[in-house]
Amino acid sequence: MAAHKNGSLIHIINRASVLFKNGSYRKRILLTSLKPAQCQRRTVSSIGDKNTNLTPQLSSHLAGWSYKELYELSVKDPETFWGSIAKERLTWNKPFDQVRDCEITSGKINWFLGGQLNVSVNCLDVHVAKHPDRVALVWERDEPGTEVKVTYRELLETTCRLANTLKRHGVNKGDRVAIYMPVSPIAVAAMLACARIGAVHTVVFAGFSSEALAGRIQDAQCKAVITCNQGVRGGRFIDLKPTVDAAVKNCPTVQHVFVAQRTANPTPMGKLDIPLEEAMASESAQCAPEPMGSEEMLFMLHTSGSTGKPKGIVHTQAGYLLYAALTHQYVFDYHPGDVFGCVADIGWVTGHSYVVYGPLCNGATTVLFESTPVYPDPGRYWETVQRLGINQFYGAPTAIRLLLKYEESWVKKYDRSSLKTLGSETGGVCIAPRPAEEGAEIVPAMAMRPFFGIQPVLMEEKGKPISGNDVSGALCIGQPWPGMARTIFGDHKRFVDAYFKPYPGHYFTGDGAYRSKEGYYQITGRMDDVINISGHRLGTAEIEDALDEHPAVPETAVIGISHDIKGEVPFAFVVLKEDPSLNHTAVVKELRGLVATKIAKYAVPDHFLVVKRLPKTRSGKIMRRILRKVAMEQTGDLGDVSTLDDPSVVTEIIKAHAQYKSAVKNYE
Repeated sequence: MAAHKNGSLIHIINRASVLFKNGSYRKRILLTSLKPAQCQRRTVSSIGDKNTNLTPQLSSHLAGWSYKELYELSVKDPETFWGSIAKERLTWNKPFDQVRDCEITSGKINWFLGGQLNVSVNCLDVHVAKHPDRVALVWERDEPGTEVKVTYRELLETTCRLANTLKRHGVNKGDRVAIYMPVSPIAVAAMLACARIGAVHTVVFAGFSSEALAGRIQDAQCKAVITCNQGVRGGRFIDLKPTVDAAVKNCPTVQHVFVAQRTANPTPMGKLDIPLEEAMASESAQCAPEPMGSEEMLFMLHTSGSTGKPKGIVHTQAGYLLYAALTHQYVFDYHPGDVFGCVADIGWVTGHSYVVYGPLCNGATTVLFESTPVYPDPGRYWETVQRLGINQFYGAPTAIRLLLKYEESWVKKYDRSSLKTLGSETGGVCIAPRPAEEGAEIVPAMAMRPFFGIQPVLMEEKGKPISGNDVSGALCIGQPWPGMARTIFGDHKRFVDAYFKPYPGHYFTGDGAYRSKEGYYQITGRMDDVINISGHRLGTAEIEDALDEHPAVPETAVIGISHDIKGEVPFAFVVLKEDPSLNHTAVVKELRGLVATKIAKYAVPDHFLVVKRLPKTRSGKIMRRILRKVAMEQTGDLGDVSTLDDPSVVTEIIKAHAQYKSAVKNYE
């Protein structure tokens, strides 16, 4: 999925799904460890005593409409649908006079033209006016039990002081600011401070190398960098300032580096450096917000893909904020008083949408998770859920796969009764089980239903739409929606070529999908991860799904390698659970049988290599390019590995592959 832009897809998995009607509710427990075909379909109905309502109250104009009626209006008359919602849900300095002006073939996307607003006002000021002491942020720091709560009033004051600091040092509307910080309240304030003065933030995950950071600063032509002396993660101190120092040596546009203190450890300060807390202390706690046009830039976020130059995906003001807020509320069934726990890093678009902007626009209490899923032990997520009373938990698929390596006792030992919804990450929900009609079924591991304004289209290879159900094809979206990305910074042609040119008149997600007999959507994997085995085109994700059904296999990666006769054959890299009693040879034999049974004999990988872990970027993406190089014995030129979470994994896999080849040779 193209998760770097706000138009990706969601696989919501509800362990305790709740929909509401007539002020009552009932939880339904759904199994998340099974594949859809193995799971009994469930419906979500209503008994209980929770005072909520099923029908989305999107605006006064749309009050009383059913989900079906609302969805039909959103795709048939988007001007009326989105216009009525935007007028009421957002606070405007100047009302918009045109709902949209879009031409999808050329990538021209404009929403709420003529309108002016400020995103930080919508996320802070409007809530401070009503409930200033409501908790905005719960900072779940690295050490369990040391959480810090920040109210809306405190966050607004911090944001204004930081905004005034930026202005005093020459950061103005339209300037770009890089944020290289761990997940923390000051990082959120930095994002909102940029939004308040009209500067454009580009958040870089505080784990990227100096080379990767420099590349993003250079691409955005940043005027300033905001960072910390160190980060704290998994019980370790991580130096951040030295990484920034190395990066800015090659970034002549950077005039100032603002340095916050996450730890008490000193860090050398240079001529560009400004102690952030000291500078903020002398500034006013009030800062007049800059009125921003709906289509002016809010932020850019660079992709961290495994190939090619990172591209700066651009999001603008009103449409992005409205879509993030609506999806946060209705996909996750958020209600006032809930504690929303998205454990994504703010360095990813998921963190932007569902840690910061969506929840804060809705006046929610949102959790900032600084630690890791396995610190101090594999029960960390669930201990946090119990201690903080989290109602919605939103985590990365890679983290869930990691936890599958451990015993279920780590989950079961904690009280998870506060949970209503579990979801897996994406940056802007387009397809999800919710919202839906009362009593609507939910199928685990399926994306299912399009959100308001989303018109999924399955396409043939030649670009013709596929009609009917029980069909598969390239997943496109037929019309623009407010939350989609607007361009690639400095390279609109690349934006059009990537997302609009493959299937003219449609936005191409990059994914394949299956539309079930019932009309639900299931993502089948990236379209570029397709191999051709003796004329049979097969997505590697389908093979991975079959392999992952084995109880001893938490994670796999399948790539295609060339073959003299078949053209291509699958090569499977397999991670096994840490169990000394496992017989690797027996497991591989069982995996062969699984693929043959679930798909076909021709789909069985020619090679199985058992490895301890897979090479992943810091965002959790598997770097298949590296696996392909290893499998093809081309390790002399692995390319850029600076975005790897731990480069030492490459050496491990190369060594394992050499042992595998030696064993095969001896066997022959």
